[in-house]
Amino acid sequence: MMRNGGQLLVECLLALGATKGFGVPGESYLAVLDALHDTQGRLDFVLCRNEGGAAFMAAAYGKLTGQPGLCFVTRGPGVTNASIGIHTAMQDSAPMIVFVGQVGTDMRGREAFQEIDYRAVFGSMAKWAVEVDDVARLPEILGRAWVTATTGRPGPVVVALPEDMLTSLSAAAPLTGPVRIAEPAAEPGIMAAAFDLIKGAARPLILLGGCNWTDAGKAALQGFAEASDIPVVAAFRYQDQFDNHAPVYAGEAGVGMPPNVKRLIREADVLLAINVRFGEMTTDGYTLLSVPVPAQRLIHVHGSDREIGKIYQPALGIQAGPNAFAAALRPVTGPWAAWRAQARAEWEAGFDLPPQPSPVDMGVVTAHLRMVLPRDVILTNGAGNFTVWPNKFFKFGPNARLLAPQSGAMGYGLPAAVAAKVAHPQRTVICFAGDGDFQMSCQELGTAMQAGAQPIVLILNNGIYGTIRAHQERHYPARVSGTTLENPDFVLLAKAYGFHAERVERTEDFPEAFARALASPTGAVLDLNTSPEALTPRQTLSQMRAAGLAARDGA
Repeated sequence: MMRNGGQLLVECLLALGATKGFGVPGESYLAVLDALHDTQGRLDFVLCRNEGGAAFMAAAYGKLTGQPGLCFVTRGPGVTNASIGIHTAMQDSAPMIVFVGQVGTDMRGREAFQEIDYRAVFGSMAKWAVEVDDVARLPEILGRAWVTATTGRPGPVVVALPEDMLTSLSAAAPLTGPVRIAEPAAEPGIMAAAFDLIKGAARPLILLGGCNWTDAGKAALQGFAEASDIPVVAAFRYQDQFDNHAPVYAGEAGVGMPPNVKRLIREADVLLAINVRFGEMTTDGYTLLSVPVPAQRLIHVHGSDREIGKIYQPALGIQAGPNAFAAALRPVTGPWAAWRAQARAEWEAGFDLPPQPSPVDMGVVTAHLRMVLPRDVILTNGAGNFTVWPNKFFKFGPNARLLAPQSGAMGYGLPAAVAAKVAHPQRTVICFAGDGDFQMSCQELGTAMQAGAQPIVLILNNGIYGTIRAHQERHYPARVSGTTLENPDFVLLAKAYGFHAERVERTEDFPEAFARALASPTGAVLDLNTSPEALTPRQTLSQMRAAGLAARDGA
């Protein structure tokens, strides 16, 4: 049977198990769009408003589901818009495949209209960047792209599709299904060495990260930590990968890291790091562990050999997938019960907050959300000081999820929430967004409306780029410049997109407004007045510092 490149591509994706794709149309890949016409209900194209939003959705979908999030964009301006999502997927270690229309092969190298050398542009941003010149090789390259995106350290793959290749005919057979690749596992002798290191510890600590955990893997790790009475800390924005209600959970090592978590990492004598890439935020600017040889005896476990020893030289490096490694763990005992108990107590004490300096007190709001949200809620956020609320003051149970960018990308939260509703229409999805953060991608309310995937959006509206203002006031006191926002009427904007919308002026008004938001069949946007009224700029910064809100990412 003869197929054109667009049809062959789509049939391969169906065989691999793809069911959703996010994108903005372009004439460079019309053959793919034509093939997708016949797959509605099996492989659906979610029409987005901007390529950056589409790429964020694909990155979030990959992070949430463990399957590659698919993004379809056109050449040149389309894919450069999408680059923010590619960068985010890479730093999140989230599986993603970006399909990009490309100029015809007869035009390549002439700086044709919207031409880009994708290997040069994305070679350092993605796990792999490739251009398909021969339609007959599409199945081969798609199979490799899928495996590359999902194995080792998961991440994004960019596949360029020349326009004439997509319209060429081929008798090549599509893929018949995904390849099953077992996680690498540690041999018994290596596991014995790891157990010996832990048994000899006085203050062991587990640090975990990554989004490629299975339910069985997470349960195995929790069982080991609880039976061994070892405290657990999550890497930056991966606290949803461990049950926060477990007595061993002790907090998140991320932006705005609490002193008690810094102390745990510094004072640990054996650090079991599983599925962690040791980014700047998790290491507090690479200060909590000495580079290149930490004072802590480091056991670094990762599915990719390229992550082990990349920054820190471990006492023991183990190339193993997180789930295979967790399944091989057996309880150990040692004199660290008091160490674990203190770690847990200090984390719990962090939820006792003083009143916050704004008409809507987010400490009270977050406490209310902890009580009323369902156990399988999905929270999302972009970047800014406001992220402290979903990231530091929510307790994630085993079924709750957090979609938040390790890249510190503003505008991620709303597209991620839309992607979550596409993946799980029946689950409650809450997006936390600052007013500046929200306006980076607010047009994706249109995507949510058209796809019937409307989340609840909480806009923390203080009229400033909060994180940047905090740094500005610290380094250039009394010289505010370029960080004050004049905002539209968010309620009217949201209603124009078919959402239920309200302005919440006072803390005591939030519970009823949120109940109405939960009851809305078309999603909701709540514009929360979090402006610190009657405070001078210097007082504002002082309050933020006191609450530990002066974050280092986004605004």
